[in-house]
Amino acid sequence: MSTYSIVWFRNDLRVHDHKPLTRAVMAGYPVIALYIFDPYEYRDLSYGFKKTGRHRAQFIQESLEDLRTNLAELNVPLVIRYKDPVDAFLELSDYLTINGVYLHEEIATEEQQTERGVRKALPGVPFYVDHGHNLFPPEDLPFSIKDVPDTFSQFRKRIEKIGMMPPQALAPPQTAVKAELPNKLEEGKIRGAAVSGREVQREEARYRGGSTAAKRRLRDYIFTKDRLRIYKETRNGMLLEDDSSKFSPYLANGNLSPRVVYEQIQHYERAYTKNESTYMLYFELLWRDYFHLVHRKYGDRFFYKTGLTGLEIPWKTSDEHLQAWMDGRTGYPLVDAGMRELKQTGFMSNRARQNVASFFTKNLGLDWRIGAAWFESQLVDYDVSSNYGNWLYTAGVGNDAVSFRAFNVEKQAEDYDPDGDYLRCWLPELRELPVPWIFKPREMGMIEQEQYGVHLGEDYPFPIIDLYESMREMKTAFEEASK
Repeated sequence: MSTYSIVWFRNDLRVHDHKPLTRAVMAGYPVIALYIFDPYEYRDLSYGFKKTGRHRAQFIQESLEDLRTNLAELNVPLVIRYKDPVDAFLELSDYLTINGVYLHEEIATEEQQTERGVRKALPGVPFYVDHGHNLFPPEDLPFSIKDVPDTFSQFRKRIEKIGMMPPQALAPPQTAVKAELPNKLEEGKIRGAAVSGREVQREEARYRGGSTAAKRRLRDYIFTKDRLRIYKETRNGMLLEDDSSKFSPYLANGNLSPRVVYEQIQHYERAYTKNESTYMLYFELLWRDYFHLVHRKYGDRFFYKTGLTGLEIPWKTSDEHLQAWMDGRTGYPLVDAGMRELKQTGFMSNRARQNVASFFTKNLGLDWRIGAAWFESQLVDYDVSSNYGNWLYTAGVGNDAVSFRAFNVEKQAEDYDPDGDYLRCWLPELRELPVPWIFKPREMGMIEQEQYGVHLGEDYPFPIIDLYESMREMKTAFEEASK
């Protein structure tokens, strides 16, 4: 049997700044790229929804189509399999000799368990693992993982104090030795977004996956549209595409390296201007690194009900409230607009995410892990560390010096959507409501409901809980748990 190097792609769907791919090419053997749709990642959860929803599945599919094209230019075929990863690797080993498996490190428990299973199934095959998801490799940090600061501010100050710079991003590798797949070993099709073995109709996604789309967005946002210049002023906007960078889907799926983003920020600063906005985008990349490091430090505690603090919060159970939240039918417009946008597009602004997560934990009082799992299912920019790290933070059991932090979702709507445009976009039944009724339709009397054609309980739901009483109740629960 012929000998090949295998590059195992997971959340790193690109050819630029990809050290495992570069190392595999340099090893001198023909290279085969492998991506596996693990059925475990697409199963039905006990919460009543899929672990990976249609929007995220479609984004991954599009990313793989783009990756296959880019790899072909390097003489590297992309093999796609829909099965347990152990079985996928054993299938390869039936047709060829594996010289080595090259991959980027994944730190989450499920991914590590899967990797251990594959290693066990391939005794004697070397695995070459590199860091590639962050600005800074862990070994370059000025502290050990166990000493990662427990607040972001402390972490940022230590990084900036020593003037730490990320490694330079790698260019795509040179063309590899041409790899001809052994007879009867097929590349495999990239199926529709359901990845269940049946084809589904492609949807017109809000964000198209792939490294080509990622680079186009990077160029357009920073240079063509010159939006980086005002990023700090617009980043809390919830409606317009260019309010924020929208790099997160590409970073989460590895279509885009954070080091490439950092280098383009530097290029912009040298060529045009350096201001608070250019720093703020770097600041957000640093937050992303920080959540990965906290995850690495605390391991499985990232997914515990008690989080990093150990607080035994008496989270409630209500299928009715959970469904109303997921469907955007809570009676609170900002929450409902955000949740409907998420369900329809697979995306939601950071400002909206903070509000719907705060409402879920500090008003509805539901187990934060269920909300995090819904985000995991729906978001095209799902990143395990950032998603669960943010939910821990919002739920009050993560990295936050404030013991009880909660958003007033009505005031937040007034502050960040003062004309109600975002609410009207996603809540068509409220489009005729003027300010201030659109922020608090619950306060309308029968006269106002008749005047604007919005009847509470029919066109738009009554609030499922009292905003202030529920918040006071949860605050008391936190105080009791903290004693």
